[in-house]
Parts: sequence; structure tokens; C-alpha cells
Amino acid sequence: MKSREESAGLILLIEDNRNISEMVGEYLERKGFGVDYASDGADGLRLAVENSYDVVVLDLMLPRIDGLEVCRRLRQEAKKSTPVLMLTARDSLDDKVRGLEAGGDDYLVKPFAIQELEARVRALIRRDRRQVSAEVLKVGDLVLDTATLRLTRAGRDLQLSPIGLKLLTILMRESPRVVSRRDIEREIWGDALPDSDTLRSHLYNLRKVIDKPFERQLLHTIHSAGYRLAELETEPAQRVG
Repeated sequence: MKSREESAGLILLIEDNRNISEMVGEYLERKGFGVDYASDGADGLRLAVENSYDVVVLDLMLPRIDGLEVCRRLRQEAKKSTPVLMLTARDSLDDKVRGLEAGGDDYLVKPFAIQELEARVRALIRRDRRQVSAEVLKVGDLVLDTATLRLTRAGRDLQLSPIGLKLLTILMRESPRVVSRRDIEREIWGDALPDSDTLRSHLYNLRKVIDKPFERQLLHTIHSAGYRLAELETEPAQRVG
């Protein structure tokens, strides 16, 4: 495995189709990337946990452990925040949303242009490296370590789903600015926008975790504007999903 000094980025490719894996691996190596390869979900998950990659390119239809489960375990059990680009032949909106709900960062449907895959990999690396400087986010007594994905409030450990963590990260980075519903949905789901109740449901679950057990409310709905995470001096507007 090449070091970061020797490559444009370190990529883990988890793909059971030999022709696709060879084509993608050889192309990315010609473009200066280091590439590790796994042909099933179990080996891919092990490599993703044991090593530090810039991006995991993950097929969803895999032997032993499917790609969605690989991504869930990577996020929830291993607490790894490595960007994940999902590859799949399924192109329905529900399939895309399920992939992103499991913790994926981007989604590419087969068949795909290899140049588009490269562009998406580079975009994920750029975005991830921009975020490295803000490893610990704080709003009041709420603290999120974006490197380890550890979330605490008043010293108490809290647990969120992958989408919940993405949502909270957006709000904490922008705090105390109000973030519009559209901006949140675009950042989390890209072009694969969910139905109108999906974000509301995630906000409800987020409130249950970060606000309900505590005296002071941090997550606020700003009518006709969006959402804000902040300590407010006065009593905020009524809590509405």
C-alpha cells in the first residue's frame, strides 16, 4: 500500500466483479492513486477498519457481507468516518436513500464512466480534507469529535445514526447560523432527495438524543427559514419537527 506522500490518495476498492475491479484499479493507479482491493464484504470491512483510507469505493452486491451492512458496521461499530462511494446497479430513489442512510457519502450507478468515478473520488477527498481542521465541534456543552465520531453532552456519551451524525455535523459547523431545509437535504442526500417527511423524522430523532434528556434546548426550528443549533438567551420558538 502506497503512503499518502506517494499517491493522490489511498483508495480501498471492494468489488466482487473481477473485470470491474481490474479496470477501476488500473485506471486509478495510472492517475496516481494507491489502491487496495477486496473481493467480498468481510475482507473489505476488515481492511477498512485496520487501515486508513481516503475513500472506500464499495459495491453493494457482495458475497459474505453486503455493501450496506459493511457501511453500517464501518460507521456504527468501527466508528470510521472514511468517505464511502457506493457502486450499484440499482438506480431507484429508495435504493439511493437506503445507501446514504447506511452511512454512504456518494452514490454511482452501474454502468458508469470511469472518469466520473475519478471525479467523485477526488471530490470526496477534497471535502474530507477540508473538514479535518474542525475535528472537534462544540455548541454549548454538546461536543462532537469528527475524527472518532464520539458525541457527548454534559459529559454523557450519546449515540446517533449515520444520517443523524451528518445532520448534526452540518448544524454544528454552521452554528449559530440558520441552515435551510433545502441546504441540509442537498448536503446529506445530494440529488437523491427523500420524501418531505424524511428530514423531519431525522430532526425529531436528533432532538430526542441531544435535547430531550437535558434542561436547555440547543436545536431550534426557525419558522419558514430552517434550523439552528445554538444556545439562546431567551426561550426559543415552539419545538416543531
